[in-house]
Amino acid sequence: MSAPSCPSPVEVELREVHDSDLPVFFRQTNDPESARMAAFTAKDPTDRDAFDAHWKRVLASSAVNRTILVDGDVVGSAAVYGPPEEREVTYWIDRAYWGRGIATAALRALLVVVPERPVYARAAADNAGSLRVLEKCGFVATGRDRGFANARGVEIEEVVLTLRE
Repeated sequence: MSAPSCPSPVEVELREVHDSDLPVFFRQTNDPESARMAAFTAKDPTDRDAFDAHWKRVLASSAVNRTILVDGDVVGSAAVYGPPEEREVTYWIDRAYWGRGIATAALRALLVVVPERPVYARAAADNAGSLRVLEKCGFVATGRDRGFANARGVEIEEVVLTLRE
């Protein structure tokens, strides 16, 4: 009997965000299961005007924003934002692509683009997938906090993580 084959690591490409990516991001953030898992979302993710205004501010800021591509398809976004001493990562992967190593590969690539440390991250305490991604990329849990999760309509616990190297 032969050993089971391991799937090859997924290859992701990061590129600058194009205006044509925004409708895809809007659709992705309106997936109820994805929003519930992410927890900390826009107050009303169905408000397209608010979404567009948010992205206009984001793209005009000093944040490093990237579109995540797999085989040429837009599968999500990743960013590093905030002042140098408080830089934080964020990412969103289309639920259809969960479980394939895309978030981990994309975050690793983003951390090469933005090599300054420390970098912080936050994730809902029950978001095991995101916590795993962050730990695989070298982030270590350094605290806990509570915050209102718009997607759940309640205050929840979140884990604060730090990447120092």
